[in-house]
Amino acid sequence: MSPLRSRFCEYMILRGFSPRTQESYLHAMIELSRYYRRSPDQLSNEDIQSFLIHIISVRGLAWSTINVYFSAYRCFYEKVLLWDRTAFNIPPRGRSHHRPFVLSRQAVTQILQAPCNLKHRALLAMVYGSGLRVSEVCRLRPHHIESAPDRMMVRVEEGKGHKDRYTILSQAALDILRNYWRAYRPGPWLFFGRDKLKPMDSGSALHIYNQACSRAGVTEAHGIHSLRHAFATHLMENGVPLFTIKRWMGHSALTTTAGYCHVTSEHLRSVVSPLDSLS
Repeated sequence: MSPLRSRFCEYMILRGFSPRTQESYLHAMIELSRYYRRSPDQLSNEDIQSFLIHIISVRGLAWSTINVYFSAYRCFYEKVLLWDRTAFNIPPRGRSHHRPFVLSRQAVTQILQAPCNLKHRALLAMVYGSGLRVSEVCRLRPHHIESAPDRMMVRVEEGKGHKDRYTILSQAALDILRNYWRAYRPGPWLFFGRDKLKPMDSGSALHIYNQACSRAGVTEAHGIHSLRHAFATHLMENGVPLFTIKRWMGHSALTTTAGYCHVTSEHLRSVVSPLDSLS
């Protein structure tokens, strides 16, 4: 690891950045360095601005991804290299009028059944069954699973915003987990990487999801976060109160949860007018 990278990592650790944020910021720096084939400390404000324009206009990255890159560069250049002034910027986020994508129940079933690898199937079942973020499922430990019949819960430690919470544990997911446990005997991390003593990284989890979508023939995958999105939407369609979904999702505001929950066309077709229900 280069001294510059070490300084950036140390700064993020001391500031309490989550592992997911550290990983995303380092990836943004690597992309910038590869683009110019130079060390980041040899670049100018104009270089960084040109790269941001490139990922917006040429690569067409999502606004949320662009914002991560921008935040990483401001953090690195202002806090690590101690630049007096950063002059690069990104345009404000425009309002989206597109209907958010929601995986159908059939598509979710196909994705969850697609992996031949028991570990992969268990990981995807936990994301959808408990509404976990990819960073959260990768950092699950065995003792986070509470499987007592009267308390089927998953403890999420250090979620987004460094908040702990509990979310629901699916019986179907628990059955898969038990088979996985007997076959793999995981160590300190429920889903480990190549090194059994280290957690799986988010990139590997995303690869597992994409591979499952490909095997299942689901062309509109939209990333592993779609399983968490579907968790919220399908719960709402099942009549679960929005406030309960909010707690399980780990949202601070109810409006954030409402943004995840969208009525699907299948559910709309099944709704009966109150007039038709009158005797």
